[in-house]
Amino acid sequence: MELFDKKTLKAIGKKLIRKKQSVSVAESVTSGLLQLAFSSIPDASQFFQGGITVYNLRQKYKHLKVELIHALSVNCVSQQVATEMALHIGEHYSSDWGIGITGYASPVPESENKVFAFYAISYKNKLKAKGKIPARKDDPIQLQLKYANFIMHKFEKLL
Repeated sequence: MELFDKKTLKAIGKKLIRKKQSVSVAESVTSGLLQLAFSSIPDASQFFQGGITVYNLRQKYKHLKVELIHALSVNCVSQQVATEMALHIGEHYSSDWGIGITGYASPVPESENKVFAFYAISYKNKLKAKGKIPARKDDPIQLQLKYANFIMHKFEKLL
């Protein structure tokens, strides 16, 4: 069973190494899957700076400087929060690229019982891509994998 698209991961690694660029990730809804994906790429230590999984407001505020009042008002799930995560993880790890993702893999009242994620990708502290990943209710792990693979495909195209 393959969790990630190996062709995409290999392409990401080759492009980052060729361009001498680095990446770091800040994730919530994907629970470390992006870190797993990046670390599984051959020669990952040449470009993958690391990542952080932050689930709650306190950790997002403390480690990624998300704007507190806004994050409180949206249960830490919005385009703004994902963007702040991407920008600050790149800064925190001194990487060229930063990726942030937050959302829901299980329906809860705070999400109006819907599942979706917001993502952002920054380059040299400038936003390069952002958006909402809509999804249908599914097994939470399958949704997390879909979100992670979506991000990897989007990132590979940006490179």
